[in-house]
Amino acid sequence: MTLPEPETVTRQASTLTSLHEANQALCSPGSLRSKFHRVLTILELHSEVIRSHIVLLRDETSDLCVEASKGLTNEGQEAVFRLGEGVTGRVVESAKAIVVPQLDREPLFLNRTGPRPVHSCADLTFISVPILIDGEPVGALSVDLPFREDRDYEESVVLSGLHASMIARAIAADRLAARSERPSNAILALKPDDYDFSNVVGNSGPMQQVYLQVSKVARTNATVMIRGESGTGKELIAHALHYNSKRKSRPFIKVNCAALPDALIESELFGHEKGAFTGAVAQKKGRFELAEGGTLFLDEIGELSASTSTKPLRVLQEREYERLGGTQTIKADVRLIVATNRDLEKALAAGTFREDLYYRLNVFSIFLPPLRERKPDVLLLTDHFLEEFNREHGKQVKRVSTPAIDMLMSYHWPGNVRELRNTIERAMLVSDGHVIHAHHLPPTLQTAESSGTVVNVSLKDAVETYEKDLIQDTLKTTRGNRGKAAKLLQTTERIINYKTRKYGIDAARFRN
Repeated sequence: MTLPEPETVTRQASTLTSLHEANQALCSPGSLRSKFHRVLTILELHSEVIRSHIVLLRDETSDLCVEASKGLTNEGQEAVFRLGEGVTGRVVESAKAIVVPQLDREPLFLNRTGPRPVHSCADLTFISVPILIDGEPVGALSVDLPFREDRDYEESVVLSGLHASMIARAIAADRLAARSERPSNAILALKPDDYDFSNVVGNSGPMQQVYLQVSKVARTNATVMIRGESGTGKELIAHALHYNSKRKSRPFIKVNCAALPDALIESELFGHEKGAFTGAVAQKKGRFELAEGGTLFLDEIGELSASTSTKPLRVLQEREYERLGGTQTIKADVRLIVATNRDLEKALAAGTFREDLYYRLNVFSIFLPPLRERKPDVLLLTDHFLEEFNREHGKQVKRVSTPAIDMLMSYHWPGNVRELRNTIERAMLVSDGHVIHAHHLPPTLQTAESSGTVVNVSLKDAVETYEKDLIQDTLKTTRGNRGKAAKLLQTTERIINYKTRKYGIDAARFRN
């Protein structure tokens, strides 16, 4: 097995830490401006960013104004751009990132944000990425980096893009809060029971596509089929569809088709009259009737047998039904949402799922990506679960150590978000402190087969790895102060200095 170069490992760790801390900053209380300033500070701390700024589009003037900055002069902070003007203006107008390897060679560069007192333009690379909400640009994040001929520009653009995506989410949430008192067609509209997109965590490209699809179909009455592997959050999307629809004030009824035997399907869905069968001692309303005016969610629809699937087919075709043992026709005003983790196309070919039902249900499909295809969301989900279980279990876990983050990011998550949730809950329960360390994670994440990590290490290497992890965590707590770290670890500052040199730990990167 070929291990990555130490420089690559250090860079990747800094990237993950940067994203993790930026997400925490954007989720914390405070104004948008203060949150943005903290994100720019984190970028400067964990990467090579020398100077940075965020510009946002003003609706009333269509101008781009500096909202937050690091390293800009007072004059630079007052800079204003028009759409299409200069590099920044073109980034927002085109909704595409622009890389300027050397600033002094770019004629479009206006240098409107003021001089760089330390570096010349020939020594700087400028990267600007759009901030997008529902695919529409609302601003841009721009950074200055030292010019290097061997710089991986694609990697730098991706990192800036991830931060811009988190910034966009914070802006969307802030706008929602500002207009929560009046009706809104926004995808993030408020709803009862905490079933909006604040609970659907993820800023990755695949999840952005999911949000876009939901925004297009939520307020319609179209039948929606949610597809994805087990544990990807299909029920959460179904709830979000309902509570962002015109039917949100009406019932949301769920039926797990896999849990119902064939003999009970008709009675459960459509109800029955008294005496319809042995044991039917009273009239009972079915799920369709209970969901009248609202939404009926049929989970695991792929588990319906070909014989029982004829029952819901008639309702889809005629929008009416009778209770079992009854003669009265009941009109059905119900929006149908179904979900499955099965490959229905294979089931059609095998004859185990009705073709006519498939085409009735497959009006608008939403595919939920597995967690292995949305790795940038692992840290966001981890933070979300930390907050959830701190409240639920009365814990005070503040963060996840860098080695533990590496393990979470390298694992392939066959159980998807549900498995990650269980993993974080277990780790918090076994942790006695404020930090989740690598040894708190389950064995499945610590094997070479599962995560690509090496387990056949010597005792000496294992002890040194734990020691390095502990020192790094303590330096994070003390913001890089080695003297305070030594006191917390009950040792001397001389030993801490020796250990940081031995393990190549840069204490300065933990300072604010």
